[in-house]
Amino acid sequence: MRLATIAFALLSLVSTGCSPSIREAARPSQTPFFSTATIPVTFTPRPSETALPPPPQPTTVSAEGSTSTQVNVRAEPALTSAVLGMLPANTKVEITGKDPGEQWWQINYPQGKGVDGKGWVTAQYVTTTTRPEVPTIGGDETNKDTGNVAILQHQLNVRSGPGTDFNSLGTLDAQAVVKLTGKDPSGAWLQIDFEAGPEGKGWVNAAFVQARGVENLPIITEAGQVVGTGTPTGIPLTPTPTLIPAWEDHDSADGPIASVIFEPAGTQTLIYNGELSSPEGDSQDWIAFKPYGRSVFLALDCKGNDSLKIEITENSLPTNLEVACGAQMREIPVNAGSNYVIHLQAAPSTGELNYINYVLKIKAEP
Repeated sequence: MRLATIAFALLSLVSTGCSPSIREAARPSQTPFFSTATIPVTFTPRPSETALPPPPQPTTVSAEGSTSTQVNVRAEPALTSAVLGMLPANTKVEITGKDPGEQWWQINYPQGKGVDGKGWVTAQYVTTTTRPEVPTIGGDETNKDTGNVAILQHQLNVRSGPGTDFNSLGTLDAQAVVKLTGKDPSGAWLQIDFEAGPEGKGWVNAAFVQARGVENLPIITEAGQVVGTGTPTGIPLTPTPTLIPAWEDHDSADGPIASVIFEPAGTQTLIYNGELSSPEGDSQDWIAFKPYGRSVFLALDCKGNDSLKIEITENSLPTNLEVACGAQMREIPVNAGSNYVIHLQAAPSTGELNYINYVLKIKAEP
C-alpha cells in the first residue's frame, strides 16, 4: 500500500509538468500552454526608442566675387598681417565675412595656413555684382565705430609708445580697422593690437582715428601699467593733426602699383585708393589697365592740401587724354587691347609737406 501511494504521487507530478528543481525563463514569443481566450498583445513604445531630429545647422552666408587685380591674401584684415598667399587677377573668390569698416573681405582660402581655411583680401580689389550681405567679423556688428574698434582716417605710423619720440614699428593705411586696447593719460595716443609690436601692441595718434567709447578704454602708462579708465578733465582728446609722408611703395611705369585687364565676362571695375606726398614720402604712382572696348569711364576724387599732376600714356606713348582731381565719372575714348598707364604725381614742394589722398575709379564700357 505504501509503494502504491508513492507511485501515485510520482505519476501526479509527471502529469502536471512540474519540476521541483528546474525552472525555465519565460520567453515573450511563446504562447502560454493553457489559455481560455486569445488576447492581442499591445506594446507601448518607449520614448527613448524614437530618434531625436538632428539639431539645426547654422546657415553659412557667402557671396561670390572676382579679383580685379593681383592681391595678397592675409591672415588678418590689416596690411601688416602675415601674407598667406597671392591671387591673380580675375580669380573667383567666395566671400564669407567682412571687417567692421567694410574695407576687407574674409574669403575661403583652404590652400593657405589661415584659421579655418580663411584669409583676408582688400575689398577695393574685389568686384561683386551686389553688395555682399555677409557677417561682420570682429567689433560690434550694429555699430562699426564701437566695440573697441576704430578706423584710421589717414596713413599712420604705429609706434612702440605713446609719442613721436618712440620708434616706428610700421605703418597702417587709411581706412584700416584696428582693435583698441588702451590710451595714454592724455587720451592723445591710443594703444592697438599690432602683431609686430612689443607684446603684440602698438600706439597711434588719436587725431587720425575715428572711434567712439575712447573714454572707457583703460589708461596705460609708458611703463605698461593700467592706472584707470577715466580721461582727466581739461585735457583735449584730439590734438592738432600733423601730416606724415606717404608710404614709399616703390612702384614704377614698368611695375605699376595696380594693374587690371578688363574683360567682357571678367573684371569690369578698378578702384584704387592711394596717397602721395612731397617733398618727403612717395610722390608718384602708376596705375595700368587694358580695355576691351572703345571707351572707359573714369573718375578721380582727391583730398589734401595740394593737387596732382596726371599723365596718361598708351603703349608707352603720350596721349591727349586728360583727367584732374574732382572729375566726376565720365567717358573717355580708348583703343581696345592697348596698354594704358595713368601716372599721378604730387606737385614738387620745398617747404611744408604736400599730402594728397586720392581715389581713382575706372569702369569698362557696359
